[in-house]
Amino acid sequence: MSALPSLSEADHDLVTAAVAQAELSTDGEIVTIVARRSDSYHDAGLHWAIGTVFLAMSVYAAFPSFYRELILAIMGGWEHELTDRMFLTALLCALILKFLFVRYLLAWMPLRMALTPKSTKARRVRRRAITLFRAAAEGRTRGSTGVLIYLSLDEHRAEIVADAAITSRVAPEIWGDIMAALIKQVRADRAGQGLAQAVTSVGAVLAEHFPRSADDRNELPDRLIEL
Repeated sequence: MSALPSLSEADHDLVTAAVAQAELSTDGEIVTIVARRSDSYHDAGLHWAIGTVFLAMSVYAAFPSFYRELILAIMGGWEHELTDRMFLTALLCALILKFLFVRYLLAWMPLRMALTPKSTKARRVRRRAITLFRAAAEGRTRGSTGVLIYLSLDEHRAEIVADAAITSRVAPEIWGDIMAALIKQVRADRAGQGLAQAVTSVGAVLAEHFPRSADDRNELPDRLIEL
């Protein structure tokens, strides 16, 4: 597995400078936030463990005679016949062991991330981005012109969330193209450069729709926020 992307102090300076430069030509305010991941995905590990149990139960039900003989063999021939109680108890113990094995195996984050569906990761990243936008940018500018560029490193996903005044004028496809270019850079371990380029692109879009007015002032922090 390749090393996870990371951000250096130089990357922070690069992104911060890009934000300051982009805002020189627009009333819009750009906030950049980077997180290692957007969720712990504990439920994904739990779902895999539960799925393993149900799969094992299906196999036991399909081949009960085989597992009766197997249990007798494991017992070393001390019993010539298994009662239903002994058989079901042995199967229950086996199911518990399987559940615990898979549950603790998926405590290893790289494996848990690999086995979490992409759609689930996409929803969690989007949800986290919206939560952070509401806390850091929404409604905090005079003209409702705040934009959040959010990058979640482990998921290799980005989101751009904007205030109402911006979403009413800018097509979602424009943000999609900017995010795709950002993720391409992240996959090449150039997260800082990718974020700076995304900021420049977002700034150009904002400048087109919200050019800087004479009384504009810096209302949101320019620095890159790393969670």
